[in-house]
Amino acid sequence: MMNRSVIRAMTLLSRISNYPDGVTATELANDVGLARPTVFRLLLSLEHSGFLAKNDGVFSLGWEVARLGRRADPHRGIAAQVQVNVDQLATEINETVGYAVVTGPTMFDLVAEAQSTHLLSPNKGYIGEDLPLHASATGKILLADLDADQLDTLLTTPLEGFTRYTITEADQLRFELSEIRSRRYSILDGELEEGLYAVAVPVNDKLGNVIGVLSASGLDQRMKSAHIQSFIEPLRTTAEELTQVLYRHQAG
Repeated sequence: MMNRSVIRAMTLLSRISNYPDGVTATELANDVGLARPTVFRLLLSLEHSGFLAKNDGVFSLGWEVARLGRRADPHRGIAAQVQVNVDQLATEINETVGYAVVTGPTMFDLVAEAQSTHLLSPNKGYIGEDLPLHASATGKILLADLDADQLDTLLTTPLEGFTRYTITEADQLRFELSEIRSRRYSILDGELEEGLYAVAVPVNDKLGNVIGVLSASGLDQRMKSAHIQSFIEPLRTTAEELTQVLYRHQAG
């Protein structure tokens, strides 16, 4: 049987994350629809455990949340299973392959990567790096999946240029995203680093939602000398395999 107090405490803890400057017990009680005395009692328990900090009657997330967050691995188990497919694909096409988990409409985490055997490669490995949406093959897949209103909101800020090839004009980016939607893959050609070429395809769940992105990258001259389908077809085959792998992981 589930413990109601624990569930309420976790609900409060999650809701407080929406208040970066902190929140009072009264405000939080109104927010979650609970009695103030109940909320105040739970907040004091969370403060005592280090999950919350209290200053002049205002509660905010505590150090214990940060400590656990640093130790948490939201992709535990997934990365190991995906790595097998990523390694196999990298061996097949002999270019660097990466898999990114989609964590939000415009957010992703690169969780698995396998390098090629080529000595000449501009790719330094990007696990743990924050890649720009408009200047990465993975990011373009996510942008192409947005609706018009979401995209318009993002494009109100200037697009940063990283090389002379980076797309910095909103209309040019919109045109490329429409092409990506039609062909169902993206291309990066020297836009993040000169000499770096990449192609990416979406990984979908059973309902067709984009849950990940699979990419291949390497030296532009080498990859562009081959037919694009020699990368797209293996990427799509592996993407379909990953859909099955991730479905089994969730079902288990």
